[in-house]
Amino acid sequence: MRLLVTGAAGLLGRELLRTGTHEVVPTYHSQEMPGGVQLDVRRRDAVRDVIRSVRPDGIIHTAYRQDDWATTADGAVNVALAAEGVRLVFVSSDAVFGPRETPYAEHESPCPITAYGAAKAAAETAIRAITPEAIIARTSLIVGSDGHSEEERRVRRLAAGEPGAFYTHNIRCPVHVNDLATALLELLMSDVIGVTHVAGPEALSRLDLGRLIAVRDGLDPQALPFTPGTPSDIRLDCSRTQEALKTRLRPASEFLLP
Repeated sequence: MRLLVTGAAGLLGRELLRTGTHEVVPTYHSQEMPGGVQLDVRRRDAVRDVIRSVRPDGIIHTAYRQDDWATTADGAVNVALAAEGVRLVFVSSDAVFGPRETPYAEHESPCPITAYGAAKAAAETAIRAITPEAIIARTSLIVGSDGHSEEERRVRRLAAGEPGAFYTHNIRCPVHVNDLATALLELLMSDVIGVTHVAGPEALSRLDLGRLIAVRDGLDPQALPFTPGTPSDIRLDCSRTQEALKTRLRPASEFLLP
């Protein structure tokens, strides 16, 4: 299978390049990659031309920018329009939901409270209308094992005394980047369609996650500054998707063991 990965210079995109057994064609916006194709997903004509040139059998769309509606929402729509029947996996986010005390299941409609969440929700709605057979994969905080994820970098910065703090009332379901990439590739090859939840089974505060990373990296977890922050509890119930997967989505307390 020839696979096109958008946003391949990012954490998840790089992992898809390493994990996949397929012929992978990476696209990038500004950070040039060997063997990659430059692509601005905001340009509908450019997206169409790249997909027609590469002629992929599958597309995993990871490209986004949290502060840019055109990249996150319009870019996803451009990819869906140009896919023209090609198997598409769109990586969405738990940010399509607002905080509440119980987990969200796959069938529940978005209710975002941030601009980024609204952009992802708009992309989901458009993709479901344009390409009903596409997979929408909502995920949560992505953590790596090589220190390159934003959460890992943040731990190092704050442990070194830079300004900032971890929130104790911000709850998410962290997922390991390898688990996520492997699950997305499995979903791509499956007959699953529609909305899926691909996140870790363990809900943690940003502080608890930061402390797990600190312990793994030999840093003092108690030295990390923290504050309650605005309460924001967003959990994804991934049980239905997990039943369809051979890939096991591990809890952070397991994949962050020292």
